[in-house]
Amino acid sequence: MINLIKKKHIYAIVDIETTGGKFNEEGITEIAIFKYDGTEVVDKFVSLVNPEKPIQPFVVNLTGINNKMLRNAPKFHEVAKRIVEITEGCVLVAHNTSFDYRIMRTEFRRLGYEYERDTLCTVSLSKKMFPNFEKYKLDVICKNLGISVSNRHRAEGDAFATVKLFEMLLHKDVDKIMIKNTLKPLENFKISDRLTRLLVDLPTELGIFYLHDSNGKILYINKHKNIKQGVTNLFLREAKKIRKLVSLTKSISFELLGNDLIASLKMYRERTVHKPIFNTYKKYNYKPVSFSNENMIILLKGRNLEEKSVVVIENNQYVGNTFVALNYQINQPEILHNLITRETLDNHNNNLVNNYLKNNKVEKIIRL
Repeated sequence: MINLIKKKHIYAIVDIETTGGKFNEEGITEIAIFKYDGTEVVDKFVSLVNPEKPIQPFVVNLTGINNKMLRNAPKFHEVAKRIVEITEGCVLVAHNTSFDYRIMRTEFRRLGYEYERDTLCTVSLSKKMFPNFEKYKLDVICKNLGISVSNRHRAEGDAFATVKLFEMLLHKDVDKIMIKNTLKPLENFKISDRLTRLLVDLPTELGIFYLHDSNGKILYINKHKNIKQGVTNLFLREAKKIRKLVSLTKSISFELLGNDLIASLKMYRERTVHKPIFNTYKKYNYKPVSFSNENMIILLKGRNLEEKSVVVIENNQYVGNTFVALNYQINQPEILHNLITRETLDNHNNNLVNNYLKNNKVEKIIRL
């Protein structure tokens, strides 16, 4: 018997506007929820809400939402079912989750329902991922990262900006903070039954996958152009070491990365950081390489049609990569420096990038 699970986290990214007022006496005036699967938004819910109490004047000035706008809006009990459904099985994410989650739980308690979800806070995560920022208000962080924010202090605009911020945080989450905080073992299955279930859910796209033990510790990391096929190939091997790996595996997570270069670079970084005990490590004596231009930006296919992946070369060294969806992010060096996941300068990464350029076409090279 083996407890083998695959859990792809689904996130419900939330923003709430309220009436203001005394603690735990606030009412919701607007709510926006974007259901995000780690790659794209798969569902959303946006609605004004009649709080059945007046809005504080300073909140009207801040949000533009007034009492007249809410007269014909649904009351919370009328949208509660939709909120439960869209967040079911999700990790709740918000910019200052302690506020939004508290407000939601308070409203549900008024209905006699105990609303509970795992949570993540983009304020706390931003402080860990971007420790040099002076402030961590949503608009300040978004400005530093080149994320456009429309309809600030309205639920839909702030929630969508949080989606874009969270997407960047996921990419920079080298230490797998979010995975470790939210992984939970599921019920036991026989390996044949569980593998069948596992393969149904796994994506057939390119990326890297992680095998975890019962504590969330990473045991093994690999990449494959077809994650489903890669995991299948691994778990059907009969080698003694692999059978031991299978016996210890309690969860599997993965990340889609869009192209093989980004997958190779991230796999190397993740293995270097986490040093999984079931990966094998070869010693290579890489020689220094010389790129065609000492300073350049390499654009490649992203994870979806709306974005590009970016590889940055500075002073003849690979320094990092990121994903962008806006052209001005590419053309602003300061923004790119905030966005990229910076790497240790070594010949291994330089050779990965150089060999890829020799053997593959890229979408564009911007020489600086």
